[in-house]
Amino acid sequence: MEGNGFHDGNVNPLTFKPLKKLIYLRLNRNQFRAIPSGLPATIQELHLDNNRIEVVSEGILNKTLNLSTIVLSNNRLQEDRIAPRAWIHLMNVESLDLSNNRLVHVPSFLPRGIKQLILHHNQIELIPGYVFAHMKPGLEFLHLSHNHLRDDGVHAVSFFGLYKSLNELLLDNNYFQSIPRGILNLKSLQVLRLSFNKIRYVPLNSICDTRISEDSNLVSVHLEHNFINRRYIPPTALSCIKTYYSVILRPQHDEYEDEEY
Repeated sequence: MEGNGFHDGNVNPLTFKPLKKLIYLRLNRNQFRAIPSGLPATIQELHLDNNRIEVVSEGILNKTLNLSTIVLSNNRLQEDRIAPRAWIHLMNVESLDLSNNRLVHVPSFLPRGIKQLILHHNQIELIPGYVFAHMKPGLEFLHLSHNHLRDDGVHAVSFFGLYKSLNELLLDNNYFQSIPRGILNLKSLQVLRLSFNKIRYVPLNSICDTRISEDSNLVSVHLEHNFINRRYIPPTALSCIKTYYSVILRPQHDEYEDEEY
């Protein structure tokens, strides 16, 4: 059902009623402005990417309690057009893709059981405090690359609820000038990507907690393509990372400028 010119006006709510055993529904590359009503209760994967969806209404997913994957990338969604109770009740959703939309904040009231949240290529400026606090057991993968995040867009409690669960955090291609607050609390973090920002310093206790002697779980830290002078990184700032090749620091933008001279 991909790329068939379907839209809100030519799909009847009863269209899906005979499909009693449908598990995968792909309606991508159509012209929907909203999630169609009457979706089968049996579906586990819903793909609505590359439409014109602007709204997620309350109740539209009330019967689709088996959903595990929702893909709404490449639409026109803004966070204030997502109803507060649109999908918080969907306990089986593990992956939600809202990339390439028009989000300015990380949306509130996300499905509480999701493990993977994909938000790259939006206009996100803010990760509100406690926005992930309701999640159980907590996100494992959070992708926020290619957004508009700055230092003041991440609060000390923005990642609250993910301290023991988050494995991968992608924050590359934003506008950070320093290491975002709260990263030190992410005890399960294995992959941290902060490349292509405007970071100038890696201070003590921003990535590694120097007050404890244990190694962190980090196996990949990307800090290249910033403005970091490696000579000014404190010796213990990255000491919790087991192997030196796990940290990518080169090249930096200042190095390009030096090469020009």
